[in-house]
Amino acid sequence: MINYIETPLAPKAVGTYSQGVFLNGVKGLYLFSGQIALHPETGQMMNKGIEEEIQQILSNIDGLLKAEKLTRKNIAKTTIFLTDLTHFSKVNEAYENYFEQPYPARSCLQVSALPKGATIEIEVIACPS
Repeated sequence: MINYIETPLAPKAVGTYSQGVFLNGVKGLYLFSGQIALHPETGQMMNKGIEEEIQQILSNIDGLLKAEKLTRKNIAKTTIFLTDLTHFSKVNEAYENYFEQPYPARSCLQVSALPKGATIEIEVIACPS
């Protein structure tokens, strides 16, 4: 069974997708849609630099997790989309402050463009404890 996630703690979807879904099989699996640096209350992009974008995205991810009674420790994998891989070191710095070891699995790709002029998007997969 698929349950759709909708919370004001993260930005509304800007397209034809949901904020995430919960697949409640044997242990369950949360698939959260990619987050860009949209402020959940205003819908405005927070894009005064890559660091600000990353912080807003991580805050959005925290909102999604909180809405489902999860924490950062429940994140199993992240996928990062960057329009410029030279920002990879900034992502690593942010991850060191955001996550505790052991870190979740991660993929990082360079893409030509992202919605709303974002320079980074992060999606997460989480599992309940």
